[in-house]
Amino acid sequence: MERYKQLHAGVADDVIMGSNVTVVQPCNLYGCSIGNNCFIGPFTEIQKNVSLGDNCKLQSHSFICEQVTIGSNCFIGHGVMFINDAFAKGGPAGGDKDYWKPTNIGNNVSIGSNATILPVSICDNAVIGAGSVVTKDITTPGVYAGNPARFLKDLPG
Repeated sequence: MERYKQLHAGVADDVIMGSNVTVVQPCNLYGCSIGNNCFIGPFTEIQKNVSLGDNCKLQSHSFICEQVTIGSNCFIGHGVMFINDAFAKGGPAGGDKDYWKPTNIGNNVSIGSNATILPVSICDNAVIGAGSVVTKDITTPGVYAGNPARFLKDLPG
C-alpha cells in the first residue's frame, strides 16, 4: 500500500491506496484505505475510517460515510448511499459520533444502484437489488430486494 502524497482534485494526502487503483475525477476521498485493483467512479465520496478491500468497483455518485468496511470483490452501483446515523437520539446526531454506528459489508457482495444501506452487517455472497433499503443485518447469502430489503432467493451455483 502507498499513501497518496498530495492533494489532487479531491484526493487528500491521508488516503492509503493499493496498487493498480483507478480514481475517476472529480471525487472526494479522505482518511480512507482502498485495496488493490479497485475502481472508484466520478462524483463519489469516501470518508475517513472507511476501508475498501481488493478488487472492488464503486460506481459514480455513491457516498460511503465514516465507519464503513467493505470486503474484497464487491460491486457498489451508481448512487448507493451508506448511512451511519440511525437517529438514536430521535433526530440527527450531527457531529456527535458516539451515536454513529458501523456498517460491515462482506466479500463478494453486489449492491445495486440507488440502494440505501443503514448501519448493518451484510454477509459474504449477497446481492442487494437496485433501490433497496437495507435496515437489518443480512446473515444468509442470497438475493435481497425491496424496502425494507427482504430475502428473495438463493444465489445460483
